[in-house]
Amino acid sequence: MAPSRNCMILNPHFHKDWQKRVCTWFNQPARKLSRRKASQTKVRRIAPCPVAGPLRHIIRCPTIHYHKVHTSQGFSLKKLKVADINKRVARTIGIAASAPKKGDSIEEELKMATQLPGPVMTIKNVHKKEKAHMITKDKKKFKAFTNPRMARDDTRLFGIQEGKGGC
Repeated sequence: MAPSRNCMILNPHFHKDWQKRVCTWFNQPARKLSRRKASQTKVRRIAPCPVAGPLRHIIRCPTIHYHKVHTSQGFSLKKLKVADINKRVARTIGIAASAPKKGDSIEEELKMATQLPGPVMTIKNVHKKEKAHMITKDKKKFKAFTNPRMARDDTRLFGIQEGKGGC
């Protein structure tokens, strides 16, 4: 009784309490109601907050790689201060607040930091220049694909060939 091409069960002879093994969808309308009630209770529970998550403003990222409209990490503390909202209070009413990354380096550290003038890792392409020469018969006879394969086979079968008398 394996499933057929269209995932239908062929020639089903159901016994042994088959109703228990068959999934019915008679509870679909009731499920819809219960889902709706659950979402309404969630909305009531987190009343002032937006349901989809905390408020974030839309930003446009630079460069082609990130050339999309994204939501930001959150409103900066300066913007919240202008709106006269505390950082902790903002999170309770559904506004994302993010502290901006600060460049709090000491001036002495900044003076010590120097920019590397040259490239970090130099790339050297070393090519040996060959002189022009005539192609000999041996070079014409040389098989570039077969030769390494034969060498690999010889190393693999070294002891076996020696035992057989160097076949």
